Amino acid sequence: MLKRLYISNFALIQEMDVIFPGSLSVITGETGAGKSIFLEALGLVLGRRADTGALKNKSKKCIVEAEFDVHKLDLKSFFEQHEIEEDKTLILRREISAEGKSRSFLNDSVVSLAALKSLSELLIDVHSQHQTLLLNQSNFQLDLLDSFAGTKDLFKQFKKEFSELTNQKNKLRSLQEQESQAKKELDYFQFLFNELQETEIKQGLLQSLEEESMSLENAETIQNILLNSSNAISGGDINLLQSLAQIKQSLQGVVKYGQAYADLLERLNSVYIELKDLSTEMEDKGSETQVDNARLEQVNSQMDKINRLLKKHNVHTEEELSKIKDDIEQKLMRFGSLETEINRTQDLIEKTQKMCFRIAEDLSKKRRDSLEGIEKQIKDMLGNLSLENAVFKIELAKSTEIGQTGFDLVKFLFSANKGAPLNDLHKVASGGELSRLMLTLKALLATKKELPTIIFDEIDTGVSGDVADKIGNILMKMGQKMQVVTITHLPQIASKGKHHLFVYKKDEQDQTSSFIKQLNREERVIEIAKMLSTGNPTQSALKNAKELLELN
Repeated sequence: MLKRLYISNFALIQEMDVIFPGSLSVITGETGAGKSIFLEALGLVLGRRADTGALKNKSKKCIVEAEFDVHKLDLKSFFEQHEIEEDKTLILRREISAEGKSRSFLNDSVVSLAALKSLSELLIDVHSQHQTLLLNQSNFQLDLLDSFAGTKDLFKQFKKEFSELTNQKNKLRSLQEQESQAKKELDYFQFLFNELQETEIKQGLLQSLEEESMSLENAETIQNILLNSSNAISGGDINLLQSLAQIKQSLQGVVKYGQAYADLLERLNSVYIELKDLSTEMEDKGSETQVDNARLEQVNSQMDKINRLLKKHNVHTEEELSKIKDDIEQKLMRFGSLETEINRTQDLIEKTQKMCFRIAEDLSKKRRDSLEGIEKQIKDMLGNLSLENAVFKIELAKSTEIGQTGFDLVKFLFSANKGAPLNDLHKVASGGELSRLMLTLKALLATKKELPTIIFDEIDTGVSGDVADKIGNILMKMGQKMQVVTITHLPQIASKGKHHLFVYKKDEQDQTSSFIKQLNREERVIEIAKMLSTGNPTQSALKNAKELLELN
């Protein structure tokens, strides 16, 4: 439950430190005194967006701190998820700097705003005057129905599966668009790949072809030169090898006169052997070199093809062409993988859709089975609030197609008067009737949820007299099982509180500030008497106030 709320530098509040006991606490004060300011401040610490416009002193930071006793709540999973040490007391703090920067803390550990918001849903339900308008919204109505029917966890499971189904369908559409585009380009890329594949592109190929082309173009000249050179070395009666043989023979005669001469002879032998090998190789090369116009045409054609491809793809080397070929091959492979991925995604969609249908059918059945009991409980409680002839009905239409809420479309119908037709809430219910209906729903929900605290901001709007007394009795009954805080302007309800907080404004120098204090018995009598009369309380009003307090 909420134990304490500290507010500094927020709206009309310079500093406020409020203690909240358990059971039913009432908050009263004149219109404009600032009764709802503490709710706005509490909203900040529960995860609402910050606004620097709410700072009372624009040069100082705003601090809101709420302390909760959670020893009866199971928050283990929350602490584990956010890696925070578990504690039986939670202190939520929100700081807003003068520059508008916001920081959030949980037991002095920095946490995200989303974490505060998710935690607050486990700790407290704040009912503002605006929330009554939510009764007309189908999402809010469905949430209430699932709370009554005990299907919130099942609906949560459905929403998870349906979200996955939606993601899979979006993915399938994207894949199919990619496939459609790929099909348009497939033939073109296949042609490009085949063209590059047939050319057998490899590094150095163009240079090799150019050399072969030049060799083929000058084959006759090359052949003549090689054969003539070979012949000059070793052919005919007079050649280089014969001359060297004679020199070798002469040098052999001087070898015996020193090692230096032997070395010269050895070198000459090496030259002789090298020239002999060179002559043989020239002869072989010359014999191999033939005029081959067909091969020349083939080489030139291959060179032209490579040069066209270089120009076509705007690159300069075979290596760059090879990379382009690899890239095109990857695109072709991806096209094949697209088909596989599409088939896999379609299978997943079918599987997830079956799961969604199964959960949605179960959800729909459980919701429908609970309707009669819910409507009876609400009718009985409305009767206790002087709406004996009121009829409340939950219309649950079944859609042929599955949607975000399953197969169900919910609508709350209401009739306050005998014989009046059922219609949408906003068309037939007055402000007071809506307030009573909302209180009824909240009171019944309190028995379904393990929520330790609920705060009402003028749930008594549009009612008075005996109805106000009955609303107060319901709040008292709720306060026996949970902490209830209500802002009220009615003495009948204010008198029901076990604790009474009074909000007032006070002018200090050149500014107005709001303050809050807990009233003692005598102060409560005076405050309730003021609410019963206009101006200064009369003796009659004081007597009535004492009687109201004694009755409760």
